[in-house]
Amino acid sequence: MRTTQRVRRAGLATVAALVIGGSGVAVGTAIADPATPAATAAKTTPAATPGPEIPGSYAGPASYAGVVKKVLPSVVLIRTANGLGSGVVLDTKGNIVTNAHVAGDAREFQVQLAGNPSPRSAKLVGTYPADDLAVIRADDPAGLQPATFGDSDQAQAGDVVLAVGNPLGLSGSVTQGIVSATDRAVTEPATDGAVPGSAATLPGAIQTSAPINPGNSGGALVNAAGHVIGIPTLAAGSPQGGGQAQGIGFAIPSNLARDIATQIIDTGHVTNSHRAAIGAEVATVLGPDGTAGGVGVVAVTNGGGAERAGLRAGDVITAVGGAQTTDTTALSQALAAAKPGDTVTVTISRDGQDRSVQVTLGELPGS
Repeated sequence: MRTTQRVRRAGLATVAALVIGGSGVAVGTAIADPATPAATAAKTTPAATPGPEIPGSYAGPASYAGVVKKVLPSVVLIRTANGLGSGVVLDTKGNIVTNAHVAGDAREFQVQLAGNPSPRSAKLVGTYPADDLAVIRADDPAGLQPATFGDSDQAQAGDVVLAVGNPLGLSGSVTQGIVSATDRAVTEPATDGAVPGSAATLPGAIQTSAPINPGNSGGALVNAAGHVIGIPTLAAGSPQGGGQAQGIGFAIPSNLARDIATQIIDTGHVTNSHRAAIGAEVATVLGPDGTAGGVGVVAVTNGGGAERAGLRAGDVITAVGGAQTTDTTALSQALAAAKPGDTVTVTISRDGQDRSVQVTLGELPGS
């Protein structure tokens, strides 16, 4: 079985280098405010028989079977012509949220419930690659149980979480870990043949130690109350290459996922990205030694923040808000830390001279 729609990997070297900024694989510190926060998740542990008491330690529940039983009917396996992934049921109409990289270019899908070998057909509702999110809709919603979504803003390091999905096609698999950190900004690796700098940069991601494997993408990261707080989407790659770094995975916050999914369901596309944009078409500039040396402005958007600040084609952006922007990925990560309407200091090189300008950021276009 080929699992080509796989969990994405983030380079661990990038992760380590940018933890200095306090937000993980980038310098971001917080996600833009979602339009409609989900209901706050109860900070409770499931009823279970306590484990053996160990002096000086916390004895958690002996089993999460109750949580898993609650969540499994809401997580489906998704098959396309090119691979497989996972999805989370949103409502009784059969709408399912998943990753854009799971949906890929497909318009039709097969979905399957855990423990039910009978597949059912589904169709694409819409996709938003900028946040790596997509919605598909099952033709027959019978038996699809909507998940209970929690408030991802309440997640904190140390919370116990379960990752529920279909790694390697193993339907209804569950792994356990904790929230390792919140408010990470991570950039997914570009797909083969993609335009350089087009990879999605995800703001406010939840980092978890729960193992995330190929096929988990689009599934559910749930807290101990069985509430979905994230959509697993990528795992960190080893800096030596050739595999994943164990215990470092990332999930899109549930508040963002629900907001974007709701927009797609209501209108067929994203009308409000909540994401900051500088208002320019850019490309990575190479220095004399062949390494990335900044972000070149190819063109500015009429009426956008860059134009209003006096930026023009040929300028090279070297820093935004104090964060060095050696390439377009670094620029995307810096912008992931900001919100539309924020004013940031942008350092540029023009005609061999460095200068700083104040740019009021606009909003990243929807789909």
